[in-house]
Amino acid sequence: MPRISITEPDDPRLADYVSLRDTSLRRHLESTHGLFIAEGEKVIRRAVEAGYRPRSLLLAERWLDSLSDVIERHPDVPVMVVTEELAEQVTGFHVHRGALASLHREIRHGVDDLLQCRRLVVIEDVVDHTNVGAILRTAAALGWDGVLLAPRAADPLYRRSIKVAMGAVFSLPWARLEDWANAPDLLRDNGFTTLALALDSDSITLDEAVVEHGNDERLAIMVGTEGAGLSRRWIDGANRVVRIPMAAGIDSLNVGAATAVACWALNRPHSDAG
Repeated sequence: MPRISITEPDDPRLADYVSLRDTSLRRHLESTHGLFIAEGEKVIRRAVEAGYRPRSLLLAERWLDSLSDVIERHPDVPVMVVTEELAEQVTGFHVHRGALASLHREIRHGVDDLLQCRRLVVIEDVVDHTNVGAILRTAAALGWDGVLLAPRAADPLYRRSIKVAMGAVFSLPWARLEDWANAPDLLRDNGFTTLALALDSDSITLDEAVVEHGNDERLAIMVGTEGAGLSRRWIDGANRVVRIPMAAGIDSLNVGAATAVACWALNRPHSDAG
């Protein structure tokens, strides 16, 4: 398909890219039309290389050459060329990378697939897209096998999640749980030792958890929302409650940072701990 030069922000061909910072609008639009948005050359390339099919590309002139191989690989996909000023008008923010793509959303893994893994991160109600993206990137980088998300957790294929994850969302298996309340039971019934990251009177330290469970065949770390943390239901349903010791009067880490520390520590043989 020939490249299309677009000069008006209300051009209907730009519908996939409208108001990208409006989370509620985007949730409705993206689920209704089965799409997601990738931002930046590297992320677009990783999505396409992972097999996601583009619907269209929205590019500033300067990105046409560097993405020429992607364009040539999908000759039927519209390539809409706009100024960066017009892109900002349409999307609602400064697209400093000057490259966006709309891609077909796919559900690639189910809960049953993830239950075959050895090491899982399980996200309860983390609603911040940045934190979900960071957790996915952490899990992939530190050798964990996949991520399960509770029904209310943020969308891994939301633009901000993808951007923070640097494309890990395309390579790391993830799935959304249908039954929030029984997730700890489901994991335990499938052979997982479940470790709830929480501040609790019955908790053990992360070092103790590494010694006790670092070599367990199957491990699942359960992490909770940024403010209240894990629900009582998930804490009580876990095999162990684990805390990361803090200093300087600070009681906890951001959920993304805490997940990174726990993933790193618990993916080592327990003989390395201490």
